[in-house]
Amino acid sequence: MEIYRDSHDRALTDYPRPSVAVDTAVLTVPPGGELSVLLVRAGTSVGTGSTGTGTGTGTGTTWRLPGTFLHEGELLADAVLRSLRTKAGVSGLSPRQLHVFDDPARDNRGWVLSVAHLDVVPWQKLTIDESLAKVVPVADAGALPYGHNDILDQAVSTLRARYALAPDPACLLEHPFTLRQLQHLHETVAGEPLMRDSFRRAMEPQLVATGELAAGTVGKPARLFALR
Repeated sequence: MEIYRDSHDRALTDYPRPSVAVDTAVLTVPPGGELSVLLVRAGTSVGTGSTGTGTGTGTGTTWRLPGTFLHEGELLADAVLRSLRTKAGVSGLSPRQLHVFDDPARDNRGWVLSVAHLDVVPWQKLTIDESLAKVVPVADAGALPYGHNDILDQAVSTLRARYALAPDPACLLEHPFTLRQLQHLHETVAGEPLMRDSFRRAMEPQLVATGELAAGTVGKPARLFALR
């Protein structure tokens, strides 16, 4: 097969090229908890699975977003799913591309271009291998290696922008729900309180009233809603 050469008579292999990695921010909201992110131990592989947060962090353990280097001939989407499966014991997710992080100095291992992905997962659907991974509040993620704090910051900003415009676009709430429950979720994602009246004026027209009332509430029963 004839080798391609550009106008300077150079082949593609004559140019220095970065390594290509995929890194994924998996965000969720545990029951009664804060906006949280999935982190994995560096240098580990898949074991047995369980549901919920990891507990033991270990002395000197390095935590990071799940990610991997792209293999030759591999699709980005396949590399993402492989990294989640082998690094965190997670399957069944559908991450989408978030942003390409291409600062040559972003990774202290060398010139690594990261195609970052984002997935937002209801807590009850997130199953992890606790020997490899844990779920921690975004605010407690700490300093992550390989430029992963920049990826996490953009993932959170992207999610917050989505939640500012539409009711629960990631479907984190079980249906049906009250407006109070919806506002509490949006405040959890936003990381700050929201004005009740302004929130309801923006969100209620985008909801469908089920015609039912919440049971077991104090005072006047609250109406129940679902997403359109």
